[in-house]
This record gives sequence, C-alpha cells and structure tokens, in this order.
Amino acid sequence: MVLTTLADGVLDVAQGLYDTGADLLGEPTIRLGVTGLARSGKTVFITSLVANLLDRGRMPHLLAASEGRIHAAFLQPQPDDTVPRFDFEAHIGALTGRPPHWPDSTRAVSELRVSLKVKPNGLLAGLQGPRTIHLDIIDYPGEWLLDLALLDQSFDDWSRGTLERLQGRDSAVAFRAALGDVDGAARLDEVQAKMLAATFTDYLHAARAAGFYDCTPGRFLLPGDLAGSPVLTFAPLPPGEAPRRSLRREMARRFEAYKARVVRPFFRDHFARIDRQVVLVDALGAIHSGPAAVEDMRAAMAEILSAFRPGRNAFLSQLFRGKRVERILFAATKADHLHHAQHPRLTAIMEALTREARDRARFAGAQTQALALAALRATTEDTVQHEGAPLDVVRGTLLDSGKQAAFYPGALPEDPAHILRPAQAGAEAWLDEDYQVMRFAPAPLTLRPGDGPPHMRMDRAAQFLFGDRL
Repeated sequence: MVLTTLADGVLDVAQGLYDTGADLLGEPTIRLGVTGLARSGKTVFITSLVANLLDRGRMPHLLAASEGRIHAAFLQPQPDDTVPRFDFEAHIGALTGRPPHWPDSTRAVSELRVSLKVKPNGLLAGLQGPRTIHLDIIDYPGEWLLDLALLDQSFDDWSRGTLERLQGRDSAVAFRAALGDVDGAARLDEVQAKMLAATFTDYLHAARAAGFYDCTPGRFLLPGDLAGSPVLTFAPLPPGEAPRRSLRREMARRFEAYKARVVRPFFRDHFARIDRQVVLVDALGAIHSGPAAVEDMRAAMAEILSAFRPGRNAFLSQLFRGKRVERILFAATKADHLHHAQHPRLTAIMEALTREARDRARFAGAQTQALALAALRATTEDTVQHEGAPLDVVRGTLLDSGKQAAFYPGALPEDPAHILRPAQAGAEAWLDEDYQVMRFAPAPLTLRPGDGPPHMRMDRAAQFLFGDRL
C-alpha cells in the first residue's frame, strides 16, 4: 500500500508537470468533467453544450460569444487515443431527426475536444491576435464517481454501511434472504459467492430504479468488459471471523482488488486531471420518488464532493499536487418540466441540497454554483383555467404515448426546508403535496443558421464553468 501511494504520488507530479508545461508553452486546455446521477440527462447535456458552442446564436450569457470574441469553434481529435470518443454526431442526429428521439446513454468514460479560436479581451486585446483554447469534455458515469469514496473504506466499513442502508428497502428483500443463509467464516464456495454477487447486483439495479443513489460499487451496474470477473464477484457481509480461505476473507480480498484495479486507475487516469466539473442531478425525479430519495440524493452529493480535490490551480499546486477542481456546478436538469415561474424555487432547493458540499468546496478555494437548466427544451409554456383560477403548465409530447399533453407537476415550496426537513426526518411520504413527473419526448427542431438547439440556461452554465478562460 505504501509503495502504491508513493507511485501514485510520482505519477501525479509527472502529470502536473506535463499539463502545466502544455498550458504555458502551447495552447491552453480546459478539462471539463461531466457526470450525473441516474437519469440526469448527461448525454443530452454534452450534446447540447457542444452544438451551442459550434452555433452560438442561443448563448447570450456566454460573454465571449455575445461580445463576438469567439471567431470559430470546431471539433478536433481528442488528445487521449485510449479513451472512446463521445459520439456527438450520432447524438445530435438523434435529437434533430424526424422524428427526434433521446440518444442512448453513455455507459463508460468518453471524451471530446472542442477547440475555440478566441480574441483576447482587456487592455492588450488590440495588440494580440486570436488564440486557440481547447475544451476537453470528459464524460463519465456518476456511479463510478461515487466509487471514489470506497478508497478510504475497508471491506468491513463498506459492508456495515451498506447493510444499514438497505434495511427496510423492498428492493433488498431477496438479498437479505440470501444473506441469512450465509456463514462468512465457512470455506469459500465459488457458486455461493457468485449467487451472492448476482443477488446484490439485482438489488443495486432495483434500488437505482426506485430513486436511490447509494448504489456502490458502480461497476456492478455498468460492468463493461469486467462482467463475470472475480473483481465484481463480492457482496457485503455482516462482521465476524475471517479465517484463511473463508468466504469473508475472499470477499474482502476482492473488495480491495476492486479498489486497486478499478477505482484507483479511474481516479489517476481521468478524474484527477479535471479542473472544472459539472454534476447533473434529476432533482425533480428525486422529489417525485419521495423524502427517502431526496435524503439519499443529499447524502450522495456530499459524498461526491468528498471525491473531488477542490481548490485553486496555482502554479506550484499543479506541479506537485496535481490538478484541482476550481469550479463545480451542481445543475438540476429537466427544468423545462416546470413553468419558469417555479425555476427560482427549484434552484433554491438545489442550493439547499448541495449546501454542505458547496460550503466545503468554497472553504478549499473552489467556486461553486447551483442552477436549474434544461439542456434541450422539450416543452412550451401555457396558462390554463383550473377551477376558476389560472394555472401555469407546460405542454409537450408524452414519451410513452406520443400524445400532446398539458402538465402541472405540483407547486414546489418557496422554503426548501419544506422538502429537506421531512427527508432528513425519515418521512415515508410528503404530507401535503403529491409531486408528479412526466416523461416528454424531444420536440421536432427547426434551427435557423447559427442557432444551436433550444435550451434553458446552458449559456449561464458555460459562462460559469469556463467563460473566465475565454
């Protein structure tokens, strides 16, 4: 473990030297990490961001665009040949097709480079020509991000916390039953180990579908080419003795192998080099799922921030401590499912949910912001009469039936505490409200030359995340 830590430290210093030298001597690069918890719309966010950088007619709050300083934007080959390319062309084709449809979610790390030819501003703007700034967008699953918290846990710590969380959850009934017949001190039986891992994986899928976010290890949900390998064949066990060649001893060994061979390389090769980050959250979906899902999401947000290394990227810190995340945006997606009159309330709820995470990041020197946005606007707004009073609704095409519908999800409270307090108190349901969620299909697009896809506040998100570097 000591040698591994030292080796990782040497790699961090070497990578810091390389990245800093490249920025100073060549064309500066902004590495933007994009992740999201389940069903948050990460693929659509990246696709819309790139499309609206290529055609900037809908980006008035990105100052470099509104000031006319971005002379050109174009896609280039990504710098890392070992990482799959984010398939922008296929995704934008899905959104602009006839009929349009939502693109498939990405299930692994991918990357895309957008290069911007930007005229400098300030006192020396007239003396300098346009410069090239690269925006490297790194797309990775939120499930993998939550795994970073495992690096500081032992198998017993992780098992204890996991077993405590799944108590009382209907999705965990089968796994708890399977665990009841297991003696962790008995000799390893590979058939039994596979059965436990498979049942635990089924629980994780069911828990995520029910709106919970504490679904680690993340590779159990998105195994890729690791499916069926011993590194994914373990499950949490109650505390007890762990003699040699016992089930518990082998489960603990595989847990440590998962950290060393799956989690740590992801941190070293991708996550540790990010200097700007956006975390996408389906806050409306969590509210619809109930107080338990909201509290689980709040805890997940705090865990997510503990994985970051927030702070300012001063010259020496980049050299000797690796990249730090300078700016973190927590974005509540699908804001187009609400009338704009409720957007300030959604933003306030997002700010309250991420308060602990944002305070810790600010203390470390990073800038944070919470925002309600829609990467692709799929609805229009309307006001209808309901029981003799006006009611603000949104209209769109229902994803399941293809029919047009007007939708009112319920009024979010002005005070976010009305959401957070029942969640933290362990309430089973909201007392006075029933928040609804509707799934809309993307609307057919007719784009004028120079306009990207319609959105809500993507330009504000871009300005916060990297506008200061343009």
